[in-house]
Amino acid sequence: MTNEEIKQRLGVMPPPGAPTIDEIEERVSEIKGSIQSDASSASDLPKSYDLRDVNGKNFITEVKDQKKCGSCVSFGTLATVESSIRVQHNDPNFSIDLSEAHLFFCLGHGSASCSTGWWPQQAYEVLKSKGVVDEACYKYEDGLQRQDCSGLCSDAERRLTKIKDFKVLTGKVLEIKKWIFTKGPVSACFIVYSNFGNHQGVYRQGSDTTKLGGHCVTIVGWNDSESCWICKNSWGPNKFEHGYFRIGYGECGIDIWSNHGVESF
Repeated sequence: MTNEEIKQRLGVMPPPGAPTIDEIEERVSEIKGSIQSDASSASDLPKSYDLRDVNGKNFITEVKDQKKCGSCVSFGTLATVESSIRVQHNDPNFSIDLSEAHLFFCLGHGSASCSTGWWPQQAYEVLKSKGVVDEACYKYEDGLQRQDCSGLCSDAERRLTKIKDFKVLTGKVLEIKKWIFTKGPVSACFIVYSNFGNHQGVYRQGSDTTKLGGHCVTIVGWNDSESCWICKNSWGPNKFEHGYFRIGYGECGIDIWSNHGVESF
């Protein structure tokens, strides 16, 4: 995947009043060390945890592919909602597949299109006030072709999933860990740089890199021995580590730029 192809998939668009990508980049340089220290500090939590393997149970829904579209906020938030439902029902087999196309193209920011992007808090507010239909009601491929919300199933109103509330966890690394351990994954935005697309192992920005844009993903676990978060991506199951990747604590704003957990259903 080239950097130009990656740019097409980066759709984090902060609204007025929210930190911009440049402000986050500056903040990362100022507090990365303290974030890394906080994330690795002693606590009553395990040194590593992964919602894909909790005593042999996988609470994470399958990896999807947003294609060449800046709809990552829809994928990151709904991945968080789907797996939070499984965790909070203590049922790794709970059948849930929500429609990213409905959230993005029907309920999204203004006249949402693949070139506009969105912001996670706005997505969660819509999920709380209106809800989202299941994938079978409005398939992503259909939405991607039309980008106008036509083709929604006739009984959409009866197929809505809503959240009761969500929690802002931005910049609170130990709270992010506790949330993952007790309630489910946490969505996150981070800055994507030019060396991200072909990285191997735990991603760290390094030097001599070019900023490409902002991306939204889902944090599903951590590993203190590698000082990293484990994240579910939406670029298909063949990218990085079977659709997942690891990123260092404090890197690229992953734990200080729009982190949210789903509080209840």
